[in-house]
Amino acid sequence: MNIAQECVRCIINQSVKVADAINADEDLSKRLFATVETMSRDFSFQLSPPEVASDVYEKMAFLAQKEDLYDEVKTLSTQKAQAFVPLLNKKLAISKNKLLTATKIAVAGNVIDLAAAVEFDLAEELNKIFHTEFTHSDFNAFEKELSKVKKVLILGDNVGEHVFDYLFIEVLQELYPQIDFIYMVRGTPIINDVTMKEARQIGFDKICRLVDSGVNTPGFVYARANREAQKIFDEVDLVISKGMGNYECLSPSHRKNICFLLKVKCDVVAASLGEHIGDIICKLV
Repeated sequence: MNIAQECVRCIINQSVKVADAINADEDLSKRLFATVETMSRDFSFQLSPPEVASDVYEKMAFLAQKEDLYDEVKTLSTQKAQAFVPLLNKKLAISKNKLLTATKIAVAGNVIDLAAAVEFDLAEELNKIFHTEFTHSDFNAFEKELSKVKKVLILGDNVGEHVFDYLFIEVLQELYPQIDFIYMVRGTPIINDVTMKEARQIGFDKICRLVDSGVNTPGFVYARANREAQKIFDEVDLVISKGMGNYECLSPSHRKNICFLLKVKCDVVAASLGEHIGDIICKLV
């Protein structure tokens, strides 16, 4: 999906979030905002929001002289998410539908999104997620697909959320030992998205195949992915796409059998899905 007019102000406002994250002084804060505002006049409405954001974040990183603008925040997000793991493991242990519980946990983690127009509290989301129904639910079809496929690609999204993806994959491996699972991350630091660094830190490389997509966008842009990532994306039986950025980049996609798992956090994505901000989605296309 391409950017809409509403996306422009959202992307400009991300300069303020970056300034806060890096404790920028007044001069740098003003330069970040002014630079992004100037860039916004030339945004291409033929590109997806993540493609536009990649250019903006590259420029902000240059101005701030900081390769990973959210490195400290990502560390804190990981620690915060890990604090919930014992509770979530207890929920999984007593669950009557382990796949559904694990899927909802993976979606709840999607609230850790520093680019979203609307912010949600992680503790609150985890408290209510088990009693919340998918507004768009293709869960039964998703479960049926898992029973017959052999190779599954999971497209990671945000740091902190990846802690819950780890639990999700552990459950998937327990329930479907015949499946080869692959977890794919961003090629370079972009917003608070997960890269090889954060994925390795919590041991993804020990539980499944871990792949660097090569993309510099906060979403899987097929044309920007490396050859290995493109080959995997094309050849797996099922793609599980986490979060709004991946949804924005893969709607539409040249391939079928993509299951989008996300929480709706902006009006543009809500309109695309025909849903509302705050809804949780399990959509198989």
